[in-house]
Amino acid sequence: MSPLVVLVGPMGVGKSTVGQLLAGRLGAGYRDTDDDIVAAQGRTIAEIFVEEGEPAFRAIEKQAVREALAGHEGVLALGGGAVLDPDTRALLAGQRVVYLSMDVEEAVKRTGLNAARPLLAINPRKQWRELMEARRHLYEEVATAVVATDGRTPEEVTQAALDALPTRSVAARGTRPARRS
Repeated sequence: MSPLVVLVGPMGVGKSTVGQLLAGRLGAGYRDTDDDIVAAQGRTIAEIFVEEGEPAFRAIEKQAVREALAGHEGVLALGGGAVLDPDTRALLAGQRVVYLSMDVEEAVKRTGLNAARPLLAINPRKQWRELMEARRHLYEEVATAVVATDGRTPEEVTQAALDALPTRSVAARGTRPARRS
């Protein structure tokens, strides 16, 4: 058992929205590891960061991703930092992974880069850029396909993700390098 499609990308890119639309188009279930963490922990991700720190959150996240990859057959969205863990990246190597990308200006429009995001609490634009510099190559490393979300509606991004996958039927993952759409 493994997901039909795994979505990765920065916070606010639309993984949850596109994931739900994609699941509907594929006639599959939808799951978000951030939702799994909140449900299991009984508190928000921001609360986990504040109370226990980022290393504790990343350990919780790593386990949530491992469980979701092993136990979900539909569309799976991962938290923005899930790809930081090398074991998680290794698990993603055999999956159909779509990296939803966006630039900082789009991030500002979508999220306002507000303080509800613990990693962006001080100087959000600068911190978002630094996060992307540290993560972009990791998203690209695990991606089967890269889909730009800038200036697109969720429906347009969903269609681009479907079009960018190795096959429309989401059959076996090919060995082609990541394609941009």
